Amino acid sequence: MLTTRFVTGSPNWLDLGTPDIEAANTFYGGLFGWTFQSAGPEAGGYGMFQLDGKTVAGGMAVAPEQGEPGWNVYFQIPDADATAKAVEETGGSIVFEPMDVFELGRMAIFADPAGVGFATWQPGRIKGLDAVNDPGTLVWEELYTPDPNAAIRFYSGVFGWETGTMPLPDGSGSYTMVSPAGAGPDGMFGGIVPLSADPAEAAEGPYWLPYFEVADCDAAVARATELGGKVRMAPVDLEGVGRFAKLADSAGARFAVMQSAQPES
Repeated sequence: MLTTRFVTGSPNWLDLGTPDIEAANTFYGGLFGWTFQSAGPEAGGYGMFQLDGKTVAGGMAVAPEQGEPGWNVYFQIPDADATAKAVEETGGSIVFEPMDVFELGRMAIFADPAGVGFATWQPGRIKGLDAVNDPGTLVWEELYTPDPNAAIRFYSGVFGWETGTMPLPDGSGSYTMVSPAGAGPDGMFGGIVPLSADPAEAAEGPYWLPYFEVADCDAAVARATELGGKVRMAPVDLEGVGRFAKLADSAGARFAVMQSAQPES
């Protein structure tokens, strides 16, 4: 599971690129109770989404010519420059070279061999998100890719990830899960899914999909639509995991919500 005890290869940040950060604040504030706090004029419009005083995501306005609205996942690394070299050697590409973000940390943006964007964060003063797994915070990441085996080779080569599998309840196959090196099954933070397994995803192309925990999946879906969002996949139950749905926010950024199954007492 995700934890704020961040280790190499684990998700430690995510942010939203959107054409209208105020509209995003209205949407996610209405859905999760977030509030947007600017990082100041020197940050170029970047800021933090907070919940109960804890930072749960970042975000900034992005012009349409700079890319489609979307969520970006960051993985923790100890050395951004060494990671950039590993990305290129393993078949990926550098989108933005490693750069210092004041004294807060060092970031870079990459693309994997399938063209899926992701970022890395080398911690400085900011170690990562203040909260995960709680309602309104990040709980899972899922990669939709045309070639899961190639993706596993790439990310394992860059971050040292380990994988495990879980049989799907309908008997149609298995689900691949990933964890940081040495973390074992308890460290699983995401999954890798063949793009062909979901026609809706195949139509829009490969990407990383963030899941946010909610107390009530159906209520969250209803609220998202009230706020101008779109239901991409209606709520479904997954035995032993929980109830989840895929959504898009009012600008079209894709995400999912998860009402995790409660452990039996």
